[in-house]
Amino acid sequence: MKRMVTIFVLVAFLAAIFAVPAGAATSRSYILMATGNTLPKGLEAKVKAAGGTIDRYISQIGLVVVSSSDPKFSTKAAKITGISDVMPNVVLQWVAPLGGFNVEDITLNEEFGNPPNSGDDDIRFDLQWGHDAVDAPEAWDEGYRGAGVRVAVLDTGFDLDHPDLAPNINFALSFNFVAGETLSYALPDPFSHGTHVAGTIAAADNAFGTIGVAPEAELVLVKVLGDEGSGSFADVISGIVYAADVDADIINMSLGATLERNGFCDSEGCMTATEVAALVNAIKRATTYADQQGTTIIAAAGNAAIDLDHTDNLIHVPSALPKVLSISATAPIGWATDPGNIFLDNLASYSNYGQSAIDFGAPGGDFVYPGNESCTIAGLTRPCWVFDLVFSTGSNLNPNLASYYWSAGTSMAAPHVSGVATIIIGKNGGDMPPAQVEAALRASADDLGKPGNDDAYGAGRVNAYNAVK
Repeated sequence: MKRMVTIFVLVAFLAAIFAVPAGAATSRSYILMATGNTLPKGLEAKVKAAGGTIDRYISQIGLVVVSSSDPKFSTKAAKITGISDVMPNVVLQWVAPLGGFNVEDITLNEEFGNPPNSGDDDIRFDLQWGHDAVDAPEAWDEGYRGAGVRVAVLDTGFDLDHPDLAPNINFALSFNFVAGETLSYALPDPFSHGTHVAGTIAAADNAFGTIGVAPEAELVLVKVLGDEGSGSFADVISGIVYAADVDADIINMSLGATLERNGFCDSEGCMTATEVAALVNAIKRATTYADQQGTTIIAAAGNAAIDLDHTDNLIHVPSALPKVLSISATAPIGWATDPGNIFLDNLASYSNYGQSAIDFGAPGGDFVYPGNESCTIAGLTRPCWVFDLVFSTGSNLNPNLASYYWSAGTSMAAPHVSGVATIIIGKNGGDMPPAQVEAALRASADDLGKPGNDDAYGAGRVNAYNAVK
């Protein structure tokens, strides 16, 4: 049976779709931003007078989400005293498939520690070359595995009963912001983006399946995107604020979108340069708030192979925002052909890059190995290039089986950094200001490009062992 390996990207889908609430075909969703972080008094009545209804308050950062069927609502709302910006609450594709590869039995629906010859009883750990690249096992040997650290994963839906994830999920705090969906992943496809990302961070070391970079961390799962990867700015912003408010030490955002600063149009309408700037400022308020609450934010840099140093009209959010660590993707080429000697840290063919844009590199996988010959790793025989992808947890389509999946992208790189940052915070007693986390990541990263910051790796590829030894 042939199954699809999907390589997920976080590249721009510049065609914005304006959010339309169910049952109100002519209604649109807007974000209103106050002049400061405090909402003006009597706002509900003023919004109603302008023809709108407040659907959600994000009062911590001076935002409200409003629906209105009045085509002149934006103009009217802009006149409300204390409101600086009115912008459409656009829905974007924050994670989307770049392409896929049909490979015989690529998805593992089987119940089964440095890779590929670890001898670990989590027998799929030997497929996780990324842990070798960031020296996670060596950090574990020093006694640091992420205990006492809370990581919020903002993503699509999650497989909540996966045996590698369930032991570490804080079910009481996990939350869904996506209307019409539940926190649980519900598509008939074994690749669940959120599940894959969460497993890379903190799959339990439980003599089963895979192991996360920080296998004793606590996971707070926050659904801000639909299972197919699209979502509104309001939901993403709400997720950031929520994660900060529940005292997450780290927010992992394996998602992103590229916006044209000077505005753009599509079949659904136009975004002016002013509205684009307002959307960017709205999400910036959220990331700044999270940083002020002591939460480190880690985000994928995007997978369009763009030199972000020379794209003045484009901005990739949230990775380009202040207080957000932007992560490029690295990968071996032909790891399975000679696991002990293959270089693990090539810049992935799809990864965005740029000295001003990248903070760190981390394992994201790639699919450029030439040839289709077979290799065998950890008892599995597959085309050799498959093993260059990132292996992690997938969705349990059959409740009696645990699924796993290979994928690639800066989506897969960001959780490796979140895992290393979790280990660093754990060593510090479970509490560490974001600036100190970043400083520790920089001090311990392997400087692989030119000395200092460079286009491909930023300050370097993260290294857990260097951070704790």
